[in-house]
Amino acid sequence: MAIMRTFEYSLADRSGKVVKGRIDAQNETAVANRLRSMGIAPLSIKEVVHGGLQTEIKIPGLSDRVTTKDLAVMARQMATMISAGLSLLRALTILAAQTENKALAKVLAQTRNDVETGGALSEALARHKTVFPPLMINMVRAGEIGGFLEESLVSVAENYEAEVKLRAQIKSAMTYPVMVFIMAILAVVGMLLFIVPVFKNMFEDLGGSLPWPTQILVMLSGVMKWLAPLLVVVVAVGSIWWKRHKNDDAVRSRVQPLMLRLPIFGPLFTKVAIARFTRNFGTMLGSGVPILQALEIVGETSGNWVIERAVKDVQENVRIGQPLAAPLAKHPVFPPMVVQMISTGEDAGALETMLGKISEFYDEEVSATTDQLTSLIEPLMIAVLGVIIGGMIVALYMPIFSIFELVG
Repeated sequence: MAIMRTFEYSLADRSGKVVKGRIDAQNETAVANRLRSMGIAPLSIKEVVHGGLQTEIKIPGLSDRVTTKDLAVMARQMATMISAGLSLLRALTILAAQTENKALAKVLAQTRNDVETGGALSEALARHKTVFPPLMINMVRAGEIGGFLEESLVSVAENYEAEVKLRAQIKSAMTYPVMVFIMAILAVVGMLLFIVPVFKNMFEDLGGSLPWPTQILVMLSGVMKWLAPLLVVVVAVGSIWWKRHKNDDAVRSRVQPLMLRLPIFGPLFTKVAIARFTRNFGTMLGSGVPILQALEIVGETSGNWVIERAVKDVQENVRIGQPLAAPLAKHPVFPPMVVQMISTGEDAGALETMLGKISEFYDEEVSATTDQLTSLIEPLMIAVLGVIIGGMIVALYMPIFSIFELVG
């Protein structure tokens, strides 16, 4: 892959004022050609040398991460510019210049160079598979072949916007209980490490026997002195291991089926997976992607191992000529309503429309479920926190009731 460098150019506007800008390209010639294609006559072009205090600070895992929201905004803006009559090269140039995400801007500049040399947009996107998901690449390819690239980009934008909204709902519902849970753990550990030992020394100086709740608390305090560092190490190592292996088939095949069977959160995870599957499937069919290819892609993008395996089985059955709904009914992860609606859509020749209705229904179900979970978990977490902290305080102050007897 060619190395991209940053160049600074200057030009004179209509009032004669010198205006400066920056652009990423392989060399000065490429910069000049690109500016001319935009109708700009530069006065000077020079490479920007980064160093010292001006060096850009990059945080690993954050500054180089392209989110689903970034892709949704990019697809929406590109579709708007193409519908307004701008050429694909001009649209990519503008996107690379105005995109706030530096990593995405760099990739768009490279994509623009690949398209400029005669490559198709889908081929240029496919060279950056870590940035652009297979769903987006294949939908763009279908739009290029069918001559409806603008519509495909709009579908990509709508799909990712719905995905962003769905994730935001889940995060909004889970933020409060997770924060309360973390604060409860920190409060308990802090009391065991710093407050209980003070009371323990005071009780030992006074003499006498301690009530059994206080004895348990003192014992836990002693254990926590070596258990707390061990837990920190275990959590750190576990987090690193999970980050590296969470996408392995061996891990996903064990963890994700359990997630769907959890007492409270299992139904929510199932609804999220079905909403994502039907939305992606309907979007790809509407963009002209063949059904077998669409099934292969939506299985991988469903985000759940159970649905991915079920879709692979459905794909094999569809390959030999069976209707879509029949093999879906064999997998319990798909509710009967979903199977019947897909069967109706197949019979009526409106499968894309029916998949859209299913995804809308489950998006609303996810929203309702998250609201219910929030209203249920908030008082439950407060009650649990009150019982734990209150119990510890009572256990600490129980011996104080007999202090006057011991002093006397």
